[in-house]
Amino acid sequence: MSLIRIGTRNSPLAMWQALEVENKIRELGYQTEIIPITSCGDKNLTQPLYQMDIIGVFTRDLDIALLNDKIDVAVHSLKDVPTLLPKGIFLSAVLERDYEADILVRNPNKWDKKGCYKNLYLGTGSLRRRAFWKAKFPEVTFGNIRGNVQTRLSKLESEGFDGTIFSLAGIKRLGLSLDYELLDFIIPAPAQGVVGVTSMDKNKELTELLRKINHKDTQICIEIERDFLNKIEGGCTAPIGALARIENNHIIFKAGIVSLDGNKKILLHETFTIAESSGKGSILALKAKKMGAEEIINEIKAYRE
Repeated sequence: MSLIRIGTRNSPLAMWQALEVENKIRELGYQTEIIPITSCGDKNLTQPLYQMDIIGVFTRDLDIALLNDKIDVAVHSLKDVPTLLPKGIFLSAVLERDYEADILVRNPNKWDKKGCYKNLYLGTGSLRRRAFWKAKFPEVTFGNIRGNVQTRLSKLESEGFDGTIFSLAGIKRLGLSLDYELLDFIIPAPAQGVVGVTSMDKNKELTELLRKINHKDTQICIEIERDFLNKIEGGCTAPIGALARIENNHIIFKAGIVSLDGNKKILLHETFTIAESSGKGSILALKAKKMGAEEIINEIKAYRE
């Protein structure tokens, strides 16, 4: 491999993630080139994600570039990657998760609402964030807000929102100095805060190389989270949260499925050993379904149709 071509979305955050992967590959002695690619989700900034009839709205164009041999690897925010990848494409590495939480960033011009969580006008197109917020604070109005971090920050003021919700990872990675509040009542999206690297399964030499930058503990956790999401039959935009973390050779897992009006919610909190983790996501998804998650998922599917 004389040159490894790294495909990425062309937002500042995506470029940061691609540079992280590039640095790790270069440390192994390989030459690289970053190739920015504009995704479907980046081209359409007005339509809410849950209304866009595209599987992997942020990943499809990178998948096509991989399949057409335009790039060798693709770098993603793993929470945006569907649990079922196109034939021939393989999740070959994940970087260590840094920050998984969701945060509230307030409009600095709305001082009268500082510290208040009720009756806010929030900008977010995420059904998960909307549902978890509504379950905690029903008195809320939502507006759609799309685009990269900088675009959403500008819309915060121009469109009169009281606040908007970000992934903490994005704010930290971009080095932005913002006041924010951790939203511990919102369970993160599966694999939130994780950078994922995909490549072609047939490229065995590259697969072996990428295995060297893979973070094993993060891989164990996201496999449980993504398996849970897959078996619960929810896509990347569904109001489903799942988070696994390792403590003292045990895995602490929490998950939640919330109806869009916030009135119904199924919550799981489980602890098990790493040795018991294989297939655990599927087992816990079945448990959630028996608790009533299937009814909520069916309601969500009807809403999205």
